[in-house]
Parts: sequence; structure tokens; C-alpha cells
Amino acid sequence: MTTSDPKTPVDRNTPIGKAVLALHQQLTELEERTGEWPGADVVDILGGWLERLDFTAAQPALAYIPPRPPGSIWLLRRWDSGEDRVLAFTDEGPALAEIARHVRGNWSNLRSHEGIRPYPPADDRRAVELYYGPDCHRFPNEGYSLHRATVQGGRLGRLMPLAFAFPPAEACERANRSTVFHPQTDENDLPCSEVNGILVLAYRDHELGDVRVSVHLDTSSDRLVRPDGTVPLRVTVEDTVVLDDSGTEGAPREAVLDQLLNAAEAGHRQAIRAAALAAGLLWNCPACHGDNPAAATCCEGAGPCRKPKPAAEDAAARAKTKASGTRR
Repeated sequence: MTTSDPKTPVDRNTPIGKAVLALHQQLTELEERTGEWPGADVVDILGGWLERLDFTAAQPALAYIPPRPPGSIWLLRRWDSGEDRVLAFTDEGPALAEIARHVRGNWSNLRSHEGIRPYPPADDRRAVELYYGPDCHRFPNEGYSLHRATVQGGRLGRLMPLAFAFPPAEACERANRSTVFHPQTDENDLPCSEVNGILVLAYRDHELGDVRVSVHLDTSSDRLVRPDGTVPLRVTVEDTVVLDDSGTEGAPREAVLDQLLNAAEAGHRQAIRAAALAAGLLWNCPACHGDNPAAATCCEGAGPCRKPKPAAEDAAARAKTKASGTRR
């Protein structure tokens, strides 16, 4: 059994797309009048249509955007007699911190086991190993698994014109009016809005105790993609712009610390991080050991940890701010 090749979509917003649709309309009208496609009439239509096309115009310069390479996440599954759930984390550290939080809250389950200290150790990995045992089968109805999983990208590469121009007002109006809302239908999906292939998820997260907003750009329309593979994006919360890489005048710039960390090699990144911690630009969460900006009042790590900022760190930050204002 052979399968036909997928049809190529026609973009009615481009000049060539409009020309193809006009040709299709002429041939459709011809068939409606005559019940067929008379050869002489078709030749006349095609001749006039081809005359309107410019085959001598310079072709636009294109940039090839390769597909996103496979990524990885850490999948943590923990089960007992009351629940069985799976959580995803970007790194192993926050995943270990999450399972260690459960371990420390249930350390009393080890009272009947000989050779176990009365209090859990400070190191997350060591605490988890002592609680579950070396083979993770200390308890018959409780256990966990933690492993790295590969996330494959679903898109192919793209050829994008170097002369990027955001779609005109009428195209934006049509796209906005065609926005689709996808409600949640079961426990394995989430509600989202879709406009021009961009998915915006906004939902309540019981595990983290907050409202989460997530924007997915991998499936966005080619007309929105710049030659570097990014999509111009501005995000606001109430009246505050929290992200803006649209390149427009007045857009907030990336923080200097973020620029340094993103541009540095792995060996230099650790030195920059240590200097930022010493200077009070970052503070380290004592629970999950994740780094947080000085302005954060609680841990903003990828996992569910939301431990408040330690009082000593907060006081030091206020003192530094006050001293900076005095010098000015």
C-alpha cells in the first residue's frame, strides 16, 4: 500500500500564494461553465497567469534553521500505599531535593531499623540512600525511581528569509480572530490557547500551589520566526513587562549577570556564580540548593521548592541596597 505525499499548504498572505489561489479560482470557474478543462482554454489561462509572474527577480537570501537538538529531563517517580506520581525536573539536583523533602518528613519510619541515625543527614543524596536502602527496596509498599529521559524535537529544519518583517496588521487581525482554545479533557493534558501555532498555557498547579503560565513557540508559524530561529516575544504581568526580546525601542535589556553566565564557558561560569553569591546578587536556597536572584523572596527553582529567603540573606540584601543609596 502506497501513501500519497502530503499536500503543500498555500499561504494566501504571500504574493505567490495569492497568484496560485487566483489561478485555482480561474480553473474552477472554467470547469463550472464547461464541465471539464478544455485544453485551449487552459492554455490561455496559464499563459496569462505566467505572464504576470516575474522569473527574473532576485531570490531572497535564506537562513537555514536546524531542528532543535534532543533535550533531556529528569523524571522522578515516587509511590507508596497512598499515591503514585511522576514529576519532571530540568536537573538532577532539584529532583533529589524533592525526594529528600519526603524522606526527611517521614524519617520516623526508620525507628525500627538498627544502625540508622535518629536524624537525616543534610546531604540530599545520602538521606535518600539511607531511607530507601541501597537497592531501593527497604519498604515493600514504598519506593522511587529517578532517571534521565531524552526529549526529541518534533519539528524539521526551516528555511527563513534574512529580511524578516513581522506580518502586517490585516494578517495579525485574521490570526487573532482565528485563535482556538483547547480545554483540558483529562489528567494528561492542560488547557491552552493557540494563535498562529503558538501555544499559551495558563493553569492552576496544585502541587506547586500557584498559577502557571507557559508559552511554547516550537510550532509557531514560519512568518513569525526570525532568521536566528527566535520569535519576537513580549510578556507582561498586569502592567509590568517581565520579558521583551522584540527588539523595539525601550525594551528591557537582559541583566548583566545573565549575559555573563550565558556567554561564559562551564569553567568560568562557576567563578562568576561564586562572585555573584559573594556580592549578594544571588542567594542559594538551603533546601534545594538552587540559585535565586537577590530580589526573590522565596526559592524560584524549577521544582516545587518555594522555601522563603533566609532572614540573613534578606537582611544583607537590604543593607547593601541602603548602602548603595547612601553612596549615591
